[in-house]
Amino acid sequence: MAETALLNLAPAPAATRVGTMAGERFLVLDSWRGICALLVALFHFPTTSMISQSAFVGGSYLFVDFFFVLSGFVIASAYGSRLNEQDDLARFAMVRFGRIYPLHVLMLAAFAGFEAPRLVLPALHGTGPAPFTAGFDLKSLVANLFLLQGMGVEDHLGWNAPSWSISAEFFTYLLFAAVVFAAGQRAWIWFVAAAVTAPLFLLAVSTRHMDVSFDFGFIRCLYGFSLGALLAWFQHDSIAEARQALGSGAGRLAWTLAELAMIAGIALFVSIAGTSDIGVAAPLVFALALYLFAHEGGWVSAALRSQPMLMLGSLSYSIYMVHIFVQARMINVGGLVERKLGLGIVGDLLLRGDHATGFGAGSPWIGFAALIAMLIAVIVASWFTWRFVEIPALTWFRRLSKRI
Repeated sequence: MAETALLNLAPAPAATRVGTMAGERFLVLDSWRGICALLVALFHFPTTSMISQSAFVGGSYLFVDFFFVLSGFVIASAYGSRLNEQDDLARFAMVRFGRIYPLHVLMLAAFAGFEAPRLVLPALHGTGPAPFTAGFDLKSLVANLFLLQGMGVEDHLGWNAPSWSISAEFFTYLLFAAVVFAAGQRAWIWFVAAAVTAPLFLLAVSTRHMDVSFDFGFIRCLYGFSLGALLAWFQHDSIAEARQALGSGAGRLAWTLAELAMIAGIALFVSIAGTSDIGVAAPLVFALALYLFAHEGGWVSAALRSQPMLMLGSLSYSIYMVHIFVQARMINVGGLVERKLGLGIVGDLLLRGDHATGFGAGSPWIGFAALIAMLIAVIVASWFTWRFVEIPALTWFRRLSKRI
């Protein structure tokens, strides 16, 4: 949704916001979160397959901005008028911390656990950088432990590289809570200011279009999060009413056509915008998509409410956090097999014009098979971390927050 449309609407009273949205669950948006997490995993996996080499996958780093917009929408919907006391702020921060940090620190431990044997066993050094260097240095590890890796204190991506976004998002959570606590019903003014100034800042200072992370990741997150928060602030009532009034027949068909058109538009936009300054419009595009699919009006939405898709949505955070580790270990294993058998499984390749080490050096079909195997391995690993890390940790932190 365009910012101008948001500005033409008067803010709803805080009590109305919570009454409508606090118990509302947007299942289709959860499913989209899972799809976007897998698309980011595809973006990071180097193969010679047509999928990996496509412009669409090459621009799929932009789906991180979908996470930011959706987070703003969900957080503002749930907490827009529930942050009135200092204890509310403490509970909010604790629950948000419990949502992201346990899995984050587990993956840091996994990466460190892989580096340590390389340090003590020279045979495991391989031909790559020395252990605990080149993105796996101790300084970067400290920054990661304190969730600072997306806040401009680092000059490179390190360790579990995608975690820069949860760093930026956590501090955006805290800023959101502080603004709502201080400004109340006028907090939307601050969100408008962020949604307007953040993209202008990125266009002015970034030479890499929207592909910023360790340097200006917080600004990028603030941009998308603010748009999502504005959408919740002003449009929740219309979404809720429309969801209740949805029927079937011609109305359902119209929603379906709109959903299909939106999917096609996103695919075209991502394919073009990944290497262009128009990528700065990604949060706006995703805000429009979120607005459309929040209504859950078409048959595409009905398919996205299926149990497999809802499970994918539940696994989305784990998918996002474990995929780099799984991919790296697959490349390690593939490299060992390659040195023994020389089948062209893993080798040097060009990934969308850049040099990389990945799968399918001998055949794109090997790359495609590796890509499918990677997706399966990531989903399986994600189920375990979701079931045995995410759920218990969040339950414990929620229980702890109630004691405040």
